Amino acid sequence: MTGLLVRLAINALGLWLATLIVPGMEIAPGGGTLLAAALLLGIVNALVRPVAIVLTLPVTVVTLGLFLLVVNAAMLWLVAWLLDGFYLDGFGAALLGSIVVSLTGWLTSSYIGPQGRVEAWVVRTDTERR
Repeated sequence: MTGLLVRLAINALGLWLATLIVPGMEIAPGGGTLLAAALLLGIVNALVRPVAIVLTLPVTVVTLGLFLLVVNAAMLWLVAWLLDGFYLDGFGAALLGSIVVSLTGWLTSSYIGPQGRVEAWVVRTDTERR
């Protein structure tokens, strides 16, 4: 359960940073919309994104994986379409926003283990590693 909450916080952090950096991406004031967008983005990424990746696999292979940026932007655009209070001005905002959210998630997830604990700072003994 802790891991899920940490991932939700990471998504929320990425969305918040994206609204600060990306012109044309807005989330209504208040933490409720931000948390709802983060939760919905997690659900969309878990359920819809794998199907989209499989369906676009030939294009992704031909573009050497760059089409995954378009798939990520489409997932962010889907969240904006489904959620009132989350606005994207166009595909460019969705693309830049998805890059910011992905980079934020990648950087913060490198410090988070599967149980949702900060593992980069933990020193383990030899008995704990076995």
